[in-house]
Amino acid sequence: MALPPLFNTLRLPVIGSPLFIISNPKLVIAQCKAGIVGSMPALNARPAELLDEWLAEITETLAAHDRAHPESPAAPFAINQIVHKSNDRLEHDMALCAKYKVPIVITSLGAREDVNAAVHGWGGIVLHDIINNKFARKAIEKGADGLIAVAAGAGGHAGVKSPFALIQEIREWFDGPLALSGSMASGDAILAAQAMGADLAYIGSAFIATEEARAADEYKQMIVESNSDDIVYSNLFTGVHGNYLKGSIVKAGLDPENLPESDPTKMNFGGNGAKAWKDVWGSGQGIGAIREVLPAGELVARFGREYHAARQRLALT
Repeated sequence: MALPPLFNTLRLPVIGSPLFIISNPKLVIAQCKAGIVGSMPALNARPAELLDEWLAEITETLAAHDRAHPESPAAPFAINQIVHKSNDRLEHDMALCAKYKVPIVITSLGAREDVNAAVHGWGGIVLHDIINNKFARKAIEKGADGLIAVAAGAGGHAGVKSPFALIQEIREWFDGPLALSGSMASGDAILAAQAMGADLAYIGSAFIATEEARAADEYKQMIVESNSDDIVYSNLFTGVHGNYLKGSIVKAGLDPENLPESDPTKMNFGGNGAKAWKDVWGSGQGIGAIREVLPAGELVARFGREYHAARQRLALT
């Protein structure tokens, strides 16, 4: 099934995933101007009132870009909403999304019919991230328009399913918009995601090492210097299993080889969780392909060159 017309301005089939604390209007705007979906978590705007200013900045800047460059309009942007009960800002943040008619809302940690209906009410679409086929079915049953399959190796909160298995199972019954997350950091990976049956690649960790990202320089450098051997999977920090940089765990005074299990009922993404992401840094397994800090637009351009070169190699075989 073809992607909704909303995605017609994409120049590369990619969504820049929302990075907790790190994504900001500057990064989102750069991603959209480069031709991929840019996104950020609503919770990154602190205090909550700042979200109004950020959404105004994004919408006004992208509109000005489109007026100046009608031949290459910006891609749409997305806002990530944590719909888990621990997020006491959801109603406030959704009202602002409605005010600015946010084109794409990415929902996480629970699928809610009321949230989906609200987005549809202003003409937006909902993509829900999932880690298995069971959650995928529930999301679509509750009105999500598309899915983000978070496979093994993804940064931050990640599943354990092979991308081959996860995409295969979803495509047996769902022909709508489908993005794949997990170790994506090259144009070759983008094409591979499409070959497996996904419409879009969902790329996050690679954008941590960009000039626009609101990450500490040490964090960016650790991304550049690390590879998949430096990733640790644990639920200690937020109550939900995720992938983190080993070096940041050591820096926090913990032994990455002997981390205790956390109580999953004590998830908190609006308050205490923020400190965890600030001190212990999330990252996916694909970062071995990231070897320098670049402007986001240059990173997208690199992905584009690699993607088209990979397509050409296949055409010649």
